[in-house]
Amino acid sequence: MPPSPSKPRDRLRLNAWRDGHRGEFWAALYLRLKLYRIVARRVKTPVGEIDIVARRRGVTVFVEVKARAFSHLEMQALEAVNIRRVLRAGEHYVARNPKLADTDLRYDVIFLAPFAWPRHIINAFDMSQIR
Repeated sequence: MPPSPSKPRDRLRLNAWRDGHRGEFWAALYLRLKLYRIVARRVKTPVGEIDIVARRRGVTVFVEVKARAFSHLEMQALEAVNIRRVLRAGEHYVARNPKLADTDLRYDVIFLAPFAWPRHIINAFDMSQIR
């Protein structure tokens, strides 16, 4: 049986894949503690992946999770976010779920680092940045 194409093959990629899952787990737990309802995790679209889709008070939130080894590297992590990919993936998700078209949409980022509280950047970017 051939190896699964969705799972990484080498050790570095496997560790990054596991760290990604772990970071998304902690970010989802953090959002639940802030009274968000997690709708979906790791949503794959043809234009990119959405780490977490959550809802709170009628707002649909697309969350990008960034984990770094040190908390002072947050700006570097924010620069690493492919804003266009996240925005287009959110558009695609809404197109596939038309009931969300009438709700407010928001794009957030959660930074994670060892021995530091998660940092939640609300409304980190918007549709005006896609043009």
